Amino acid sequence: MSLIPGLPYPLGASWRDGGVNFAVASDHATAVDLCTFDSAERERTQPLPAHEDGVWHGFWPGAGPGLRYGFRVHGPYAPERGHRFNPHKLLLDPYAREIVGRFVWDDAHFGYVRGRHDLSDTHDNAGLALIARVAAPLPGPPPIAVRVPRAETVIYELHVKGFSKLHPGVPEPLRGTYAGLAHPACVAHLRGLGVTTLSLLPVHYALSERHLSAHKLTNYWGYNTIGWFCPDPRWSSTPGDPTATRAEFRAMVAGLHAAGLEVVLDVVFNHSAEADERGPTLSLRGIDEALYYRHAPDNPGHNLNWTGCGNTLDFSEPRVVQLVLDCLRYWVEQMGVDGFRFDLASILGRAGRGFDPNAPFFVALGQDPVLARTKLIAEPWDLGPHGYQLGRFPQGWLEWNDRYRDGVRRFWLQTGRPDDADRAELAQRLAGSSDRFNPERRAPSASVNFITAHDGFTLADLLSYSRKHNLANGEDNRDGHTPNYSNNCGAEGPSDDPRVLELRADLARALLATLFVSQGTPMLLAGDELGRSQAGNNNAYCQDNPINWINWAEVDEPLLEFVTQLIALRREHPALRQDRWIGPHSRTDRSRPVEWRRPDGAPMAVEDWHDSANHGLMVRLGESEDPLLLLFNPERVAQEFEVADGPWSVILASAAIGPSAAGRITVPAHAVVALARAPEPNRPPQNRPPRSRP
Repeated sequence: MSLIPGLPYPLGASWRDGGVNFAVASDHATAVDLCTFDSAERERTQPLPAHEDGVWHGFWPGAGPGLRYGFRVHGPYAPERGHRFNPHKLLLDPYAREIVGRFVWDDAHFGYVRGRHDLSDTHDNAGLALIARVAAPLPGPPPIAVRVPRAETVIYELHVKGFSKLHPGVPEPLRGTYAGLAHPACVAHLRGLGVTTLSLLPVHYALSERHLSAHKLTNYWGYNTIGWFCPDPRWSSTPGDPTATRAEFRAMVAGLHAAGLEVVLDVVFNHSAEADERGPTLSLRGIDEALYYRHAPDNPGHNLNWTGCGNTLDFSEPRVVQLVLDCLRYWVEQMGVDGFRFDLASILGRAGRGFDPNAPFFVALGQDPVLARTKLIAEPWDLGPHGYQLGRFPQGWLEWNDRYRDGVRRFWLQTGRPDDADRAELAQRLAGSSDRFNPERRAPSASVNFITAHDGFTLADLLSYSRKHNLANGEDNRDGHTPNYSNNCGAEGPSDDPRVLELRADLARALLATLFVSQGTPMLLAGDELGRSQAGNNNAYCQDNPINWINWAEVDEPLLEFVTQLIALRREHPALRQDRWIGPHSRTDRSRPVEWRRPDGAPMAVEDWHDSANHGLMVRLGESEDPLLLLFNPERVAQEFEVADGPWSVILASAAIGPSAAGRITVPAHAVVALARAPEPNRPPQNRPPRSRP
């Protein structure tokens, strides 16, 4: 049976009306062939019979789910003009819901003769390429969304495999899988910890770069997408069955939702796995390189590399915006996810060369009745010109705040910079970073505060290594960030010196306490509450091994208890999670005061903020009838704080508190202490978290 004209939409393969409609967008192609494969791998090729508005399409009556297919696209091979059409290359549908086959790196995937970019290659790659499969709708409704208010959100960033791979409470066949993450043993930890929102490292179908395969490594993090609509089978308990993998992912979301947990996906729309112009022709490059990728204005044959990965998707093109919106809508409507964290998100706002908060993608997303209600989180930078855009994303977005990360690290770790332990910097970060987020348009919750993330040291390594140790990545330790503002506390790597271990424990608790008493949205890296180490590797993107897997056999139980207390403290005290501006730069709301004081109790004067002789800080926060006092001592020795307007009760301390007297408390070195009003004699006690007992 032959193809007949179908519909130019939706793009991809859609099963309907007793057949399958195929549609692919390509402005510069001269013809598009649909290639289907039977059980004996025999290929049948038919041209898509219709073309309108840049979409090639056709309908195959009688076809149905399970049909395996790809595209061969005809057009000019003119690399100097950004055209790399080559019908000898079988192309993966970028809208594929299911992907089968096993990708094998081979020269046949390259559209040019190696060493001669001006000559197209005639080797057929079909036997080595990934193939799309027509997907049937999954039975039953998708999971019902969980909507955690922004001010209540506590983000927990994790990798699906690394979280459960070594968990003894998860059955062996489910460890490291979508089903494993939703297992009651994992859910119990997440619920007990008190986090609200899981931010999953990429789960879209990804490829490992060729140089990694040569070193027998893999792209474990998954920031190298080739199939945006398809869950990665590597994290499936049934990796050979795409339909079962889709169902498993959806069941994972439903299980996490049943526990009250939001699911946010880390998504990569800034680049694809096809790398630069020297890379392979696998999907978008062969469908229409000039349409989907950005090119240098004075050199159309050169991919602009504003991502560090070789290519950059072109968000000035409506088809690129459509691809991304269609994809996001699919994961919300069909798979049930609650939001997205966008990798190198400044790319999304580059309708021209520069970043625009009112770029077409942002406008379309904000008007979409499905997507506008989701959590949207930006990594607000890329490698292009003026790529650092912290604080400039549209209203409603949250943004990773690296200024918070670096400022808080320097305050506590004092790594030798002139502005280390600067009280003005700490106050700005504690108060929600109004210097970066326009108080007239944004709320403090727009700032995603974090000490560590997947990219960089874990918390344990931040306090155990002064330099990165990335030799296992095969790049001679050149990869990964060099400025980490870390402090090994006197020994590089593991130590059995009690003084080193005590200092590391004190600093870890001080950093974590600061995170959870700050205004904004806190984010915790999975395993930091357990003392997880990556052996000093600060770029473990290619380590699918125990370097990246959480070791549940070596849990720092006192640290876990402390972090659980911190999250409970934040949940119980509205002053720690208000979403209105406070602080010296607040211009919008005077009803929720904050007072900044020196350790002697006197209000901070202008000259005190940058006083290099004393770095202690006291913060009085919240309503007058139920305030909190937060005491910060980054010094190497204990310090007395005058706490007037008492009586006060210690509700949390990151280290053992020294002798105290009426109106005075001794805060240990490298410590944070939180105090609340002591209950009046005839007043019932408040429901507060237990005191910390380090």
